[in-house]
Amino acid sequence: MILFGETTPMPTPSMTVDPNSVTPGFAGFAIIVIIVAAVVLLIWDMNRRIRKVRYREEVREELDAEEAALRDQADGDENRR
Repeated sequence: MILFGETTPMPTPSMTVDPNSVTPGFAGFAIIVIIVAAVVLLIWDMNRRIRKVRYREEVREELDAEEAALRDQADGDENRR
């Protein structure tokens, strides 16, 4: 039985592997750069497509408003006769 106050010796871990051999190195860095570039390009393309859809919707709303105004004007001209 271990009494309170006594300390149990803890072994210190020793390095058995060369830290330079377990790093990702240049290949890992290059892959991460390629992934980041691909993500940036995908985000840029997505924003461009969303903007295009939004502009198309605005143009449709403007055309509908113009068409409704022309219809109202034509109805007003027919009522005057």
